[in-house]
Amino acid sequence: MRIKTTDLTRKFHVGSSEIVAVNMVNLEVNEPKFIAIVGPSGSGKSTLLNLIGLNDNPTYGKVFVDDIDTSLLSGSKRRRIRLFRMGFVFQTFNLLPTLNALENVELPMALARRLQKEQREKAVELLKTVSLDNRFYHRPKELSIGEMQRVAIARALANDPEIIIADEPTGELDSKTAKEIIDLLFDINRKQKTAIIVATHDQRIVEVADILYSIRDGKLRLEH
Repeated sequence: MRIKTTDLTRKFHVGSSEIVAVNMVNLEVNEPKFIAIVGPSGSGKSTLLNLIGLNDNPTYGKVFVDDIDTSLLSGSKRRRIRLFRMGFVFQTFNLLPTLNALENVELPMALARRLQKEQREKAVELLKTVSLDNRFYHRPKELSIGEMQRVAIARALANDPEIIIADEPTGELDSKTAKEIIDLLFDINRKQKTAIIVATHDQRIVEVADILYSIRDGKLRLEH
């Protein structure tokens, strides 16, 4: 999957004030690299990820997926890209509290209308991959914070995405668990050749990233 943004800009109006959350960002993702984006709170990291992940629309500028201008796509076609080609990991996990770990991982596959037997087999495989084979039937409230994040990563992998977009995936975790999650994402990137884009404050993610960007006041800068 190739992603390219041109002059990507997102503005918000708060009362009489205009906030430029993302300011003329030009970014290309052509290879399965591990990419980190760092910046202070309010710098535009999450907004940029939402735009790249087609969860939000720019005020102006473009997001291209394989040279296709996504602004010209219908809502259903954008959803299909998100469902089949992208995986998302959030700081707050976004697990459904009424579903157990297996069912949470199965959800994207159910939306993709995969066979129920296939869903269950893949969910079991993924939860084993993230070392949660003893937590299949536990609901989120019965899991530790680190275990919930592992379920979220397994869910992000459910439809074999070409890119994973992760927003502060270690932000709520203790130091030991955060390192385990970083190692897991790094392994996914290297072994499965899945591109990873992470917005983070975590210096340990910065240290393993192939490409590092910083963002401040919505402006993106390549660091290495």
